[in-house]
Amino acid sequence: MNVWLVATLALLAGLVACGIVCLRGDVVDRLVGLEMAGVVVTLALLLLAQGFGRVVYVDLALALALLSFAGGLVFARFLERFL
Repeated sequence: MNVWLVATLALLAGLVACGIVCLRGDVVDRLVGLEMAGVVVTLALLLLAQGFGRVVYVDLALALALLSFAGGLVFARFLERFL
């Protein structure tokens, strides 16, 4: 286990807070928790790519970053009806 994998574990511990916000917050807080979880997982995939030396994870992180942003926009558009 190298320093990149330890940093990934520390970063993934932050997903607990995002999950709590997504489960217990109001509508806008849930959107913020969802977007933050996307950022944390994207950074975790980049750290895993560096830790394991695999370029495939970088492509996956890039795809996740684009899709999580688009998903957040769709979610915000859906929530527009209720706000």
